[in-house]
Amino acid sequence: MKTHSTPTIDRRHFLRGLGVSLALPAFNSLNVGFAATAPKADPRRLICIGNHLGFWPGGFFPTAEGRDYAISQTLAPLQEYRSDFTVFSHLDHGVKGGHGAVHAFLTGVKKDESPGFAEKNISIDQVAAEHVGSATRYPSITAGIGEGTDMCWNRAGVRLPPVNNPARLFEALFVEASAGEKATERGRLSNRASVLDALCESAKLMAGNLDASDRSKLDQYLTSVRDVERRLQMSDAWLDKPKPKSPIDAIKDEERMEIEEIPLFMDLMTLALQTDSTRVATFEVPLGFHTNDLDVGSYHGLSHHSKQEGLLTQLQIVEKYLMTQFAHLLGKLKEAGLMDSTLVVIGSGMGNASNHSTSDLPVLLAGGGIKHQGHLVCPEEDHKRVQLSNLWLSTLQWFGVERERFGRSTGTFTPMKIG
Repeated sequence: MKTHSTPTIDRRHFLRGLGVSLALPAFNSLNVGFAATAPKADPRRLICIGNHLGFWPGGFFPTAEGRDYAISQTLAPLQEYRSDFTVFSHLDHGVKGGHGAVHAFLTGVKKDESPGFAEKNISIDQVAAEHVGSATRYPSITAGIGEGTDMCWNRAGVRLPPVNNPARLFEALFVEASAGEKATERGRLSNRASVLDALCESAKLMAGNLDASDRSKLDQYLTSVRDVERRLQMSDAWLDKPKPKSPIDAIKDEERMEIEEIPLFMDLMTLALQTDSTRVATFEVPLGFHTNDLDVGSYHGLSHHSKQEGLLTQLQIVEKYLMTQFAHLLGKLKEAGLMDSTLVVIGSGMGNASNHSTSDLPVLLAGGGIKHQGHLVCPEEDHKRVQLSNLWLSTLQWFGVERERFGRSTGTFTPMKIG
């Protein structure tokens, strides 16, 4: 006589790829997701830029608050767009760890603390990408120079490394795959669909052993599985949809100094949004990069300036260059008519690289069609401090994501209305 035991599924078995990760919820009665919403007709877009070493606080933060502040030395390249952005003081995640905590910039949660959070250390860009789903060819684009800053993480707690070659990104956006490459990708999608079928069958067998509360959890899980199936079907459909024609000349795979690639990436991210190839893009500047043009010392070494005038002068040259490229991005977004529908986050998980502080992070929010406030100074006192995760929650709600919490948030960002 056959006996039937309660079926089990490893909760650490995640489906990765296509911007999707799926895990079975914890069922209390056995002791042992999410669904993307339809995009609005007038889609909103999100760009997040992170610089591992941050910006020297003495040059980044204005001395006065409000809209009539005198522009700071580091922000000077953005002067033309000052009515289009807000710079924030005294925001952070309350995490420690120097270089080892920088990756929490867009998540609010350090990797080694993530098991205590329901969504681990997922970053805001990936929450937004889940919301977009398969409405665009790519749910998100992660780009950067060098090895990046470990800025982007999915809900399985897996780091998403950046594309660090502009020629590769150009190919993804504008160069059609061969018939063989499309066949290989279609086979990969079919295999993933088979795994989903098996998970669904196992989950249904489990239902009879669950109480009412856990059956509700299972229903939510199966709903998320069906959403993944829909994404797989749409992704398969994208294989046969022609890519847009590039309005710029092809970017060749050639030897460049890493810093010289930044303007190319800014242009490509704008084109990715303009062609609706994606609505979520990130760009990472790493701890160190190669450059000859700026004629300065090691960027990482300059960040440990200890307020030495000569080192600070060189550091400001690098930071001015970076901010000039970000100003270039804002100009491209305006030129493309995307400024009001695109929210741009610029900042870092490092507050002061000279002493490895992760407090008082440099944060700037641009575009988005919101009423910007110039320099917004948040409370500095510990018992009144506002979580940076609150700003990220409001950013996600602006994007159209319906949720009440993110990372370490205690609510939405009340000092400023976003949306």
